[in-house]
Amino acid sequence: MTPIAAVPPPPYCGPAPAPGALWQSWNLDPPLLAGLAVLLVWGTVRARRRGGGGAFAVFWLALAVAFVSPLCALTAALFSARAVHHLVLLGIAAPALALARPWRGAPAAAVFGALAAALVLWHLPGVYSAIWRSEALYAAMQAALLLPAWGLWSALLAPRDGMALMPVALVGGLAALMGLIGAVLTFAPVPLYAEHVLLAALWGLDPLADQQLAGLVMWVPGMIPLAGAAALAARRAWLRDAQT
Repeated sequence: MTPIAAVPPPPYCGPAPAPGALWQSWNLDPPLLAGLAVLLVWGTVRARRRGGGGAFAVFWLALAVAFVSPLCALTAALFSARAVHHLVLLGIAAPALALARPWRGAPAAAVFGALAAALVLWHLPGVYSAIWRSEALYAAMQAALLLPAWGLWSALLAPRDGMALMPVALVGGLAALMGLIGAVLTFAPVPLYAEHVLLAALWGLDPLADQQLAGLVMWVPGMIPLAGAAALAARRAWLRDAQT
């Protein structure tokens, strides 16, 4: 495990905030704010032409919460905050984008595989350390979560004829993978991520308890949107079969 003294500050979101300074830790990076502003204008114009404004607003707000709000900085301190950050992308931003601008003809099996690989990579300690040291890799890995999740949610919420049950099966596989990762985080006997050992303690959390909390976040709230989407897709498939 990397010595704490040798761990550099994390990329992009900046150094971990002190507990009393959390609400001052907004990420006001000019390129980020400019990009979000352009995205908001584009989405508003498209919504006037094609609808989906409400879902797009939820998507945009989820991005702002993930990358502008103090949650971004808190991920530098607590691994449990990192788990919440991922769920904001996977469980709020991605389905909202799929409702507002569905990925037509998304290859369900391919995007499932890409998303599963990204989830596994994010939780490998060596890869996590590499992400911690590289802003470019951090951005790439965030995209590796959001883009395939958008495709998978698009397949779930707007399944193609004859393939309505396939996304349900893939969501079951994704739920199993998230449960496995959650179990590893919850039952590991030692902290797996050196970057958070000292920082979690500064927040009054035992590092192992912080890691266990991250596992529970993946298990409980992480499963709720997946279960809802799978139930919706299964109901649509059942209704479609009943009408034929």
